[in-house]
Parts: sequence; C-alpha cells; structure tokens
Amino acid sequence: MAGTKTNERPGTRCVVRRAGFSASKARQVLDLVRGLTVEQADEILQFTEREAAGVIRKALTSAVANAEHNDSQNREELAIVACYADEAETMKRMKPGSRGRSGKIRKRTCNITVIVGKMSDQQLAKQRLKDSARPSSGRAVRQTAASRRDRVAKSRVADGAEVSATNETSTVDPQPMVSDVAGSHAVLEDGDMPEGFPIKGNADSMLFHTPESRYYKQTKAEIWFATTEAAQAAGYSAPGSSTQETDESDETPSEGDNA
Repeated sequence: MAGTKTNERPGTRCVVRRAGFSASKARQVLDLVRGLTVEQADEILQFTEREAAGVIRKALTSAVANAEHNDSQNREELAIVACYADEAETMKRMKPGSRGRSGKIRKRTCNITVIVGKMSDQQLAKQRLKDSARPSSGRAVRQTAASRRDRVAKSRVADGAEVSATNETSTVDPQPMVSDVAGSHAVLEDGDMPEGFPIKGNADSMLFHTPESRYYKQTKAEIWFATTEAAQAAGYSAPGSSTQETDESDETPSEGDNA
C-alpha cells in the first residue's frame, strides 16, 4: 500500500521557490527542526549560522501565519509535521579560462516546503509538561523577570541607603566650616578677591598662599583669609616653609666654594 504523497500531506504549508542555494544545504538545516514545535524550531533557526536558516525561518513564519488566519489554528499547538527541499532550476554560467577555454559554473536553486499542523492530544500533554519544567517557558520567564526586577530594586534601595549613610559619615567639605571662622570669606560667584581678604586658601592641599608667594597666581582660591593667623586658625598651613629654607641653604654658597 502506497503512503501519503508529498503534495497531499495534511497541514498548512508555505513553499519558497528558487531559493539561491542548493537543496543539500537546505536539507542540513531542515533536519534540525523537523518534528519540533513552532517555538523550538524558531529558536533554533534564529541562532543557526547558515544562509538557508534565514529563508527557512521566514517560510516557517509564513506557514504559521497561514495556519492562524486561514485555518484558525493556535500557534502554541502547532508543530512542523513535514519539511523538505527539492532541486529547482540550475543556472548555467561560464568562467573564462586560458587559451580560449572556459569552465562551467552551475548556480543551483531549490524549492523549500514547510508544513505545520496541530499536534495530537498526547503530544500536547507531553509538550506542556516539558514547557512547565523548562525555565524558559512563558510563565516562568515572567516570574523570573519579576523576581529579577524586585532584586534590582532592593539592591538599588540598599545602595542608596549605603550612599546616604556614607555621605552623612564622610568628611564634609571644609569650606562651609571655614567660612564660620573669623577672618575668612567664601568664594565670590565671579571669582574675584573679596575686599580685605587677600590670602588664598586651597582645600585640597590645606595650604594658604599670600600675594608674595610664587604660587599665588596659579592657585585657585576655595576660601579667602584676611590674615595668616586666620588661615592657621582654620587649619591651613604655609606652603613649603621647610622646603624654602632648604632651597635657600642650597643657593647660599659655602666657604669652601668661595675659596
């Protein structure tokens, strides 16, 4: 008794004619998805690095769309019941060679057929059991995503609490504290020197610079002082007093050198 003919197989089909590759290349990809559900086949085709995979995936999408709109089928109950590739036209081209000779080039094409149909009750029960066990099922994915969002929100709240606690316990910028010291003045908006406060104070180095200092012009004032005593009272010190003394002693020639 003869079996069911190829063109008489039940189900909803999609046919791609004259695809730009050989039938043998298409069959290698079709063997990966034959008999699988639509979701599993689409996932495999999406990450298959073959030229035929993209064409077959489009054919599968078209077959599923035909089943949904024309045959009122449910996508979740569909599977690939049959898929095959037949040889189509072969375009013959010529490659020039030496001494007036030529070589043959055969550009093969194929016809791809994908047929989807509804799974049986046993297959549906078996597939639903697998989907419930898989972490990538729809409900599990939603639950996993929700739990992930909750963990991220909790971690952000915890990080924010830690940052706020750190800011509360960290060292406060000395500028507002110094501004309370007598003989000091905060930085003006235009950056100019306040009248009567010629001494610059740098909060990073905790040094003060008088107008006679060699670093006075290069220093960016973060607080201004009226006198050196006010700067010292605020915790600032003179820049390199010991270094200057050392430099002066190095510049002064010794008696042996004069001799």
